[in-house]
Amino acid sequence: MFSFFQKKVFLADYLHGLVDMHNHILPGIDDGAKTVDESIKLIKEFSELGVKNFVCTPHIMNHYYPNTPDTIKDSFNILWKELIANNMDNVRIDYAAEHMVDDNFDNLLDNKNVMPLKEHYLLVEMSYLQPSFGFNGAIQNIVGQQYFPILAHPERYLYYHQKYDVYKNLKSMGILFQLNFLSLSGYYGSEIQKTAKKLLDDGLIEFAASDVHNMKQLNAIKEIKISTKTLNCILPVIENTIKVFY
Repeated sequence: MFSFFQKKVFLADYLHGLVDMHNHILPGIDDGAKTVDESIKLIKEFSELGVKNFVCTPHIMNHYYPNTPDTIKDSFNILWKELIANNMDNVRIDYAAEHMVDDNFDNLLDNKNVMPLKEHYLLVEMSYLQPSFGFNGAIQNIVGQQYFPILAHPERYLYYHQKYDVYKNLKSMGILFQLNFLSLSGYYGSEIQKTAKKLLDDGLIEFAASDVHNMKQLNAIKEIKISTKTLNCILPVIENTIKVFY
């Protein structure tokens, strides 16, 4: 019975020094921060948690957010200038992208218009409704072009929950997994929370990040409580995230 009464701790107390390698804090470029003022507010709130290092990853999603290296760089420059104006030069920011594997992805990849993290890591996602058509081929193309594919928030793809072995198949293809912190709470639903914890328990997660779009989500991260068992699983993931992306 003792397992029902495990001590819970606030996840936010263990995020100091994190490199947040997946977020939507660049202004006016996708469904994340709408203005540079919103971006600054998010970064200030993160700083209070000891998180001052970010790789900004706006969506590149054909038909919805058709961002390019130029549009992303322009948004980054706006934010960087505002950070300097606010005497926040102790904050480190870089930029990359979260790529939807869609009907234009291979074209972007083949024409060198993708936005990797740290030059070698490519963050990709799929629709929440169904797996991306041609996903396996896209991964082979990514690996063939000397990138390490990172699948964003694998725990959120409900269509895999009853086919758990698919996750292990994805790992065998060389895909790295990035967990969303909010998945460890009930923010996205109990099934996603359950799968997130199982992926962690099974040692299938390499990286963790906020995937923050707005203050509501950041405030929710501050309220996440996890068991000491989950903490012991997530701490090495946080440490690895810092090691790879610092």
